[in-house]
Amino acid sequence: MAPSPSSTSATAQSADAAASLRNALTDKLVAAQWIRTPGIEAAFRRVPRHTFAPEAEPALAYADDVVGTRYNADGRATSSVSAPWLQADMLEAARLQPGHNVLEIGSGGYNAALAAELVGHHGSVTTVDIDPEITTRARRFLDETGYHHVRVVTADGAHIPRTLRPVGGFDAVIVTVETWDLPWTDLIADGGRLVVPLRIHGLVWSIAFTKCDGLLVSDTPWTVCGFVPMQGTGAHTAPLVQLRGGEINIRFEDGSPINTQALTAAFDGQKHQVRTGVTVGHQEPFDRLQLYLATTLPHVARLSIDPDRDTGIISPRPRTTWPAIVTLRDDSLARLAWEKASEDGDSTTHEFITHGYGPTGSQLARLMAEQVQHFDRHHRAAGYPRLCAVPHARTTGRQPHGPHIEKHHVRLDFTWPTVPGGAA
Repeated sequence: MAPSPSSTSATAQSADAAASLRNALTDKLVAAQWIRTPGIEAAFRRVPRHTFAPEAEPALAYADDVVGTRYNADGRATSSVSAPWLQADMLEAARLQPGHNVLEIGSGGYNAALAAELVGHHGSVTTVDIDPEITTRARRFLDETGYHHVRVVTADGAHIPRTLRPVGGFDAVIVTVETWDLPWTDLIADGGRLVVPLRIHGLVWSIAFTKCDGLLVSDTPWTVCGFVPMQGTGAHTAPLVQLRGGEINIRFEDGSPINTQALTAAFDGQKHQVRTGVTVGHQEPFDRLQLYLATTLPHVARLSIDPDRDTGIISPRPRTTWPAIVTLRDDSLARLAWEKASEDGDSTTHEFITHGYGPTGSQLARLMAEQVQHFDRHHRAAGYPRLCAVPHARTTGRQPHGPHIEKHHVRLDFTWPTVPGGAA
């Protein structure tokens, strides 16, 4: 039975409305410079995002925001269609070209379809997810939209089957789940790209790497972002130490916990405060400062307070979503905080201060304050560090020459750029 003229008209109107929303979103991403190249602009105008996010009305599917598609028992998203601005930024960073072989880790279908537009029929796209319901869904939506040639595989993202690796390796690996480690170096062709949301000391950055002589070397800028965390063998839970009956929680995001048995008593003594004289404007990000402290101070961790157990002993209390960065010794601790320095209408500045607790808390607070001042003078205006990920098999005879962080598969070597003349 042929469709009625009215149903055909309604379908056409629906398609026209989706196309209008799609073009409006693309125009917005181009204007904001998240889309910077014609190929990615064309892909965003062509791929029907709403088909891959049927849970949302088309207007929401084409909003510049995340669309959750699968949740666990606690209500946390375990799969989503990422925000369009971030997808565009990561695709730009991947530098995909016609004929490239691409691996996506963390599936959903939409991002794989965008990549397929960029590499063309002479290239290949393989998208992998650990959840069979996600891969079944991705396969269905890719087929519905004509991307039959995209390969969809159910597998643990941290252990990609070697049979999926093309001869010479993938030209690009794009990871769309938050990861703590980088186990994919041997999958990438020499000169190939890895774009990954990497968790370093509690913050997640989208970082682009190029593989050079077996190492992964980063580009700048980095982009602070958020993704659902990796599942399977690549999942990572940072060790947590609880003090004062769970009021104070110290999470060791990178590195091993130190002995904190004597630390509880540190909070019963005097708090030592050190002013840094370094200020930050209202809503001005200071993620690079925290990364710098994490890579230059000893025994760094993150401190949070259980609001239901808060006695006010840590004041001001760290924000629930932004744990304080701390440096520790066995019986002492110092944390980074800030307080209002000036206010002029809508313009507010805050000064960084450090608080020390315990017998050597004053020394730790001064040490942290000095590092804040050093960052401000020498690195604040110089951008993000150069990051080299060295596989552990390659670390023999290659000692780090500066700040570094050990992961399970790689060592992250940081080189911080310096402002000419040393003035920020």
